[in-house]
Amino acid sequence: MSSFWSWWIIVLTLGTLVGIAILLRWNMKNFTDVEEGESMGHEFDGIIELNNPLPTWWTVLFWLCLAWGLLYLIFYPGLGNFKGLLGWQSSNQHVLSIEESKQAIVDAREAGLNVEYDRELARADAVYGPIFQQYASMEIEAIAEDPDALRIGQRLFLQNCAQCHGSDARGSSGFPNLTDGVFNWGGTPEHIYTTLMEGRRAQMPAFLEQLGEQGITEVASYVLSLSGRTVDRDLARAGEQKFAVCAACHGQDGKGNIALGSPDLTNNVWLYGSSQRAVEETLRYGRNGVMPAWGEILGEDKVKILSGYVLSISAED
Repeated sequence: MSSFWSWWIIVLTLGTLVGIAILLRWNMKNFTDVEEGESMGHEFDGIIELNNPLPTWWTVLFWLCLAWGLLYLIFYPGLGNFKGLLGWQSSNQHVLSIEESKQAIVDAREAGLNVEYDRELARADAVYGPIFQQYASMEIEAIAEDPDALRIGQRLFLQNCAQCHGSDARGSSGFPNLTDGVFNWGGTPEHIYTTLMEGRRAQMPAFLEQLGEQGITEVASYVLSLSGRTVDRDLARAGEQKFAVCAACHGQDGKGNIALGSPDLTNNVWLYGSSQRAVEETLRYGRNGVMPAWGEILGEDKVKILSGYVLSISAED
């Protein structure tokens, strides 16, 4: 962090604490001519406002919280580049491999620092590393049929993937259902592994300027008709003539292209909704989707187990 931003955080943080202390002290004073406990002269519906001070227990607790916050910032990092008197840090500033993490712990100990997170990583690697390595040598198809591996894969999924795809892996609007066997980037073990390792980035351009509002309605009707939906035939025929702008990615037959992540428009599986309005919005404004890369976060062995789990649930629907 640059010196400017470090001092910015220090001034802002300490200024806030000082401001709160001044505000609290100011509110503890009696700025009226009314004795404490006496009426302020305001009455409404039988309720009389009294000049009562702040509760003593509340003000004492507030002062203690301020003191605790100040002591925390003295001993632990929280003020810009100041690392605190204890030199404690939760982790390194960049993602480390297991070997780098172990070396970081050694370096930290020699420097008198406490790197708790990296220490926990090293402990976990010593206990669970051999288990993950056992499955790293297996084929993904074999992992998908191994009950023990699938239990591990399910836990990895719940910890890292369920936030977007749901605990049941059935997804939601904008996040694919992983149980229907439909994968825009390919559903083979190799495709799934690559998706998890490297991530994916898809982009559906907006076509409002190119097609106009009427053209959007017509193309949306044709797209819906590709999956057997009942639509206005005249609109669909007009949309078919304009589908050329979509065919470059989705193919002339609308069956998509896994190399580009372009969805198959004929299978009645819709990522952003299957209504006429939802399809029109996709055409009008475009869509952007990002699948994060898990290779550097989880490592190849965990990604392989996770790939086997995703493969195992891919045909549940």
